[in-house]
Amino acid sequence: MLRALDLANLPDADVVALALEGRAAAHRELIVRYERPVFSLVFRMVRNRELAEDLTQDTFVKVLSHLDRYRADFKFSSWLFKIANNVAIDHLRRRQLETVSIDGSPHAMSSDDVESSRFDIGDDAENALEEMEARELGSAIELAIGHLRPEYRSCILLRHVEGRSYEEIATTLDLPLGTVKTYIHRARHELRLALEHTRE
Repeated sequence: MLRALDLANLPDADVVALALEGRAAAHRELIVRYERPVFSLVFRMVRNRELAEDLTQDTFVKVLSHLDRYRADFKFSSWLFKIANNVAIDHLRRRQLETVSIDGSPHAMSSDDVESSRFDIGDDAENALEEMEARELGSAIELAIGHLRPEYRSCILLRHVEGRSYEEIATTLDLPLGTVKTYIHRARHELRLALEHTRE
């Protein structure tokens, strides 16, 4: 029987292979590795903790039930995030929900990573006197993103919250690279229009 430490040191594809052999410990290892980032993505899509927990569970049920469909020549994380994204979008299409808070990627390893994945509408004046306005702007951004088409919202979240590259987003969402760039461009344009009243 494999110890947890042995599993923790294996690449994703090897853990998946063990899970396909029916090893429960390998199933648990995949959940341990990805439960938190999947929950983070889904929560920022639906902005409801209990609902995000349910949708995260739904995601892992789908993932673990269809591991045989995973192709090892792709990153497991991209395949997993694609399923999580689809679960969240399917829910959002059924029910209109306000969503997300964008403060930079929760998976960023440094302050530079956080800053590079933050959505910026061009307000470069930051000081203590503007703290309240900044909070109000954050709420306005949340509301504006909540009104984006689900496809645009996914791209914006993966880019500015998860800190993913355009290429990773294309792989995760199974979209052409040009489409991803177009969606992000259009989403940013719609957000700037929606937030125009917040700028002087």
